[in-house]
Amino acid sequence: MGLLSEGSPLSWEETKKLANHVREHGITQFINLYHRLKDRTGDILKWGDEVEYIIVKFDDENRVARVSLKAPELLNYLNEKELADPKGVKSLWRPEYGAYMIEGTPGRPFGGLMAHFNLVEANMRYRREEVTEILDKDECVMSITNFPRLGAPEFTHPIYYPNPDDPNSSAKSLYFPDEAIFPAHPRFKTLTRNIRKRRGEKVAIKLKVFKDINTKLPVEGAPKGEPDVVALDAMGFGMGCCCLQLTFQACNINEARKLYDQLAPLCPIMLALTAASPIYRGYLTESDCRWNVISSSVDCRTEEERGLRPLSENKFRIAKSRYDSIDSYLSPEGAAYNDVPLTYDEQDYKRLRDGGIDPLLAQHVAHLFIRDTVSLFSEKIDQNDEEDTDHFENIQSTNWQTMRFKPPPPNSSIGWRVEFRPCEAQISDFENAAIVCFVVLLTRVILSYQLNFLIPISKVDENMQTAQKRDACRKEKFWFRKTSKKSCYINGNGVNGVHNGTKENGETNHEEYELLTVGEIFNGKADTFPGLVPLIRSYLQSMEVDPDTHCTIEQYLRFIEKRASGELITTATWMREQVLNHPDYKQDSVVSDRINYDLLKRIKDIQEGKVIEPTLLGKGNHSKTKDSLPPALQKQLALNGCCENK
Repeated sequence: MGLLSEGSPLSWEETKKLANHVREHGITQFINLYHRLKDRTGDILKWGDEVEYIIVKFDDENRVARVSLKAPELLNYLNEKELADPKGVKSLWRPEYGAYMIEGTPGRPFGGLMAHFNLVEANMRYRREEVTEILDKDECVMSITNFPRLGAPEFTHPIYYPNPDDPNSSAKSLYFPDEAIFPAHPRFKTLTRNIRKRRGEKVAIKLKVFKDINTKLPVEGAPKGEPDVVALDAMGFGMGCCCLQLTFQACNINEARKLYDQLAPLCPIMLALTAASPIYRGYLTESDCRWNVISSSVDCRTEEERGLRPLSENKFRIAKSRYDSIDSYLSPEGAAYNDVPLTYDEQDYKRLRDGGIDPLLAQHVAHLFIRDTVSLFSEKIDQNDEEDTDHFENIQSTNWQTMRFKPPPPNSSIGWRVEFRPCEAQISDFENAAIVCFVVLLTRVILSYQLNFLIPISKVDENMQTAQKRDACRKEKFWFRKTSKKSCYINGNGVNGVHNGTKENGETNHEEYELLTVGEIFNGKADTFPGLVPLIRSYLQSMEVDPDTHCTIEQYLRFIEKRASGELITTATWMREQVLNHPDYKQDSVVSDRINYDLLKRIKDIQEGKVIEPTLLGKGNHSKTKDSLPPALQKQLALNGCCENK
C-alpha cells in the first residue's frame, strides 16, 4: 500500500492548502537524498515478495461465504511476535486497505544464492499456516485477488450495510460500507475521503458485464445509458483487491534504472499470465484483471484534469489516474522509446535540473509531482529536508504504477531498489512461488545477457489494456521486441542481436517489435524471439546449481511455460468455468451466494492440497521446497545479510 505514516490526519481542506508545501519540500528532499546516495555502489542482490491475503468466513449451514473483518485483531497478535523477536521471525505482517486483508512478507529478504529458490514456497506456506493457527475453524486465509461478491448485499462478517447519506462516511458508497475499511490506521479512510473530495464526486469504476443467454439488462445499478455496465463506486473495490509484488535491490542506481526499464514492457505480459479476477460485485465481467478497477478506484483527477471541462482551477490535463502503468523510461537506452508526452511543471523540472538531476530522472520525478498529496498528517508538516524524506515519499508512495523506482531510505543499509507490481495473487503457494522465482531469474538474465526488451511506452500502454481482456493469455497478442532473423540472442559469451531499436535520427525502429502471443513470448518463436523460459534455462546452464534447487526451479519453469502456452489455464479462466458449470448458475451472469460459497470452498481445498485441479496446476505440482536447509547452508544465508523490504 505504501508509506504508513503515524499521526493525526488532516481534512482535505487542510491538506489542499499544504499541497504546494509538500511538493516543494518533497522535491528538495529528493535532490538532497539523490546527492547523498547517487554514488552508492556494491550492494548485493536482495529481493523479497509481498503477498496480500483475504480472510474469508464460511457459514456452512446457510452455504454463504463472507469477508471477515478481523484483520486488526490478527495483526495485533502477529505484530506482537515481531516486536518480541524482530530478527528471529520468519514473516512480517502489515495492514492493507480492507479490514479483511493482511499483507505478508518474508521475515528477511532472500539474496543472491541459488539455494534461496528452495525457500520461497516454504516461507509462503509458513505465512499461511501462521495465520491459519489464529483463525476460527470456520475461517480461511486466501491469496485470491478479489472476493467475488465484494459489494454485494451482506458480504461482510459481521454484516454491515452501506450508509452513503451518513455525513461522516468516507466512501459514501452504495455498496461498500466504511466498516470494511481497515480501521486501525487513519491513512486508509483519509485517502478514501480525500480522493473523493479532490475529484469532486465519488470514483466511477465501470466494467462490462459478461453477457450470457439470460443476462438481465440493465445491470442493477448500471449508469444511465450504459445498461451493460457493472458499476462500482468506492476506493475499496480496487484497493480491496490483492496482488503479488516483488522488490529487488540493485547494486547501484544505474542498475536500478536499467531494471526499471527492462521490466516495464513485461508488466502487461505478467498481468495477462497471472489474470485472476473476473468477478466483481457478484457479476461475471468481460475483464480478467484488477488493474483498471484499482486505477479508477483512486482516480482523484477533477473534470478539468480529465479533459471534460476547460482548465480553470487546475493546472494540467492529466492522461492517467495516479494508479496506472509507467509513463517514461529512466535509462539512457530508453529515451528514444519515450513516445508519450510527459506532463510536468516546468518550474519543478527546472528545480530538479538545477539541483543536478539528469533530464530523464528529473522529468520522472516532476511528472510524479503533478499529483497533490491526498493524505497528510499534522505531525509531518514541518520536516528537516536534509534528513527527512516523508514529503517525497508522500507523493512517491501514492503514485501506484506498474514499476516503482525506490531510492534508499535515509540512514539505512538498504540500497537502490525496484518494485515490480503488476501480478495478481494466485490461489496456491506453488503458483505464487513459481511467479516470484521466474521474475527474479529473469532479472538475472537481463543483467547477465544485457537484454533489451524496450518498446515504445505507447505500446506498453496498449498491452496493458489487452492484458485485461477475457482469456487474454490464450487469445490475445502483445507488442514485443524481436531479434533480427540473422542473429540469435545467445552465444558463448552472452547475447547477440540486441539492438537499441533506434534509427540515426533518434526515432524508434518499428521493425524491432511485433505482435506475439503470450506463449511465443515465454516459449519462443522461430526467427523472432527465443522465449523468456529458454533464456532462463540457458542462463542456468552457466551457473552452479545443486540438484534440489535445479529440481525446484525446473518445476516452476515448466508450470510457467504450460500456463503461457494455454496447456494450463489462468485463475480467471478457471473461475469462469467454475461459475458457468455450477448447477445453480442460471446463465444470467450472476454469481450467487451459493455459487460464491462453493467456488471459495473449492479454492480452499486447492490451496490446502486436498484436491488437484489438473487444468489449473497440472499434475505433480506439489511443493518440493524445504522448510529448513542444512546448517552449512543456513550459515551462508545468514552471512548474506538482510534488508527491510519497504
